[in-house]
Amino acid sequence: MCDDDPIPPRADLTEEQWLRAEPDPATGPTGDRVRTMSAVRRRALLGGAVAGAALAVLPGGGTAEARTRRAVSAGAHQPVRADKFPFPQHANADGEFAVLVTGDAGTGGESQHAVAAAARQVCRTEGIGLAVGLGDNIYENGPESEHDSEFRTKFEEPNTGIDVPWLMVLGNHDCSGLIPGSGGDPSRGDREVSYAAFSRRWYMPSRYYRAALPAGGADPVVEFFALDTNPVASTVAQADPYYRWDGPYMKAQRAWLDDALATSRARWKVVLGHHPYLNNGKHGSAGSYDGFLVGHYTRGIHLKELYEEVVCGRADLILSGHDHTLQLLEPTARTAGTRQIVCGAFAKSGDGRARSSHPAAWQNFSDHGFMVLRVSQEAMTVDAYTVDVPTRTARLAHRTRTSTPLGADSREKAALG
Repeated sequence: MCDDDPIPPRADLTEEQWLRAEPDPATGPTGDRVRTMSAVRRRALLGGAVAGAALAVLPGGGTAEARTRRAVSAGAHQPVRADKFPFPQHANADGEFAVLVTGDAGTGGESQHAVAAAARQVCRTEGIGLAVGLGDNIYENGPESEHDSEFRTKFEEPNTGIDVPWLMVLGNHDCSGLIPGSGGDPSRGDREVSYAAFSRRWYMPSRYYRAALPAGGADPVVEFFALDTNPVASTVAQADPYYRWDGPYMKAQRAWLDDALATSRARWKVVLGHHPYLNNGKHGSAGSYDGFLVGHYTRGIHLKELYEEVVCGRADLILSGHDHTLQLLEPTARTAGTRQIVCGAFAKSGDGRARSSHPAAWQNFSDHGFMVLRVSQEAMTVDAYTVDVPTRTARLAHRTRTSTPLGADSREKAALG
């Protein structure tokens, strides 16, 4: 949610219940977005009525729900088209795999263009071979189709020159329902999965997936596990049983993540999810998002459980956006050694205030910026950059280096026999 987005008057209302309880849910910019989105959807529905009728009688057609479920495929990789930017198969000149980390980027505004320009310069000097987009890829409502022009204006054009694969995850604005940024319609995320077929940069083979570096290696240096956190962290309750916190989709995703982390042979493991586990910024941490202490969805209690029961102690990093800040939090006993990083300031910035006191190596609540993750067999380094928007220049603000992966002792003992 953005700073001016509304939250439900009571926890865990569906969007329809919310609108009945609050007939005019917001005034000003938020109300304008609600009305604009409704008009756009009406046009899209009218324009697609004939095509939809034809699709229903073709092989592979059917309901939107059926198409959604076929698209999930439990994280399986789909073939990558030959014209896509290739995944790096070798380390850069410094002997590292360098990855650009961005989040909450898709506004198409001057700030996004300025930060992208600054990142482009860093990418050239650092030998970046991969990028990550941590959700809220298309503000404010997500795309209306896989051919939406906003993919061009809010992703392709700003990132021209950063010509590498981008690992993309779904944010709450990408899955807007009736209310922008609510996460109330996860099925909208399928449009971003479909868009991957038309972009050289955009990599999203399914709604959740895994990707490793070097590409094709039997024992990767690093592996990424991209999640769809929306069904367990939406601002409103999920109306579709398929996407409920205890529905088939989340059960399948949890089982996939558990197995993927258990079977990964990578030295370093990185989980990507839009909503953070821990967060010192405005939106707060999973389990108490936006100050809520009740409600399955509004406070994100089931995402907290997913992180604590499946991820913490098994992945070296959790990379998240959602909060428009830059934070390198410290690994603690609570996280079982996993480090939480929040990187959501590529196009929007925070209000300068910390709201919580989780231990941090470094954090910034006011500047735009991005990060660079550099990994080798010997170490994992995270560089945090702040960006001066008027001059489009980046400044290295902090560097954190780790030399021992989680589980390294057990892996090395197993290797010795």
